[in-house]
Amino acid sequence: MTLTSASDAAVAEKFAAIPAMLDRTPALIARGGWLDCECLLGPVDHPFHISIRRGAIVDMTPAPVLMRSWRFAYRASPVAWAEYWQPMPRPGWHDLLALTKRKQATLEGDLHPFMTHLQYFKDLLALPRAHGRETA
Repeated sequence: MTLTSASDAAVAEKFAAIPAMLDRTPALIARGGWLDCECLLGPVDHPFHISIRRGAIVDMTPAPVLMRSWRFAYRASPVAWAEYWQPMPRPGWHDLLALTKRKQATLEGDLHPFMTHLQYFKDLLALPRAHGRETA
């Protein structure tokens, strides 16, 4: 995905592939072995409700889902995701927390599961980077 093609639809397509990418990364699932949570992740306008059990994504449903709760939400602009997923992101676009500092992403809700498993979420949400290199 290039910056010019950075749209909610393109980002949603990449997000939809993350569970399959995670299934091919058993070390990352093991890293999240103590993680059970409901969260909202993705583009600002069209995030996904994601259920994680013992480090594996067991459900991923496009939002909004009526009466479905979440512990925390991490949402970013399509441009931020396109930059973050570059094989070698530029400084300031390379890290989830850097994106929030740039005001290109928001992190809200109960931050405890996110911060406790920060490296897991950084690696999980960076999976499309490696996938882009495999297909190139």
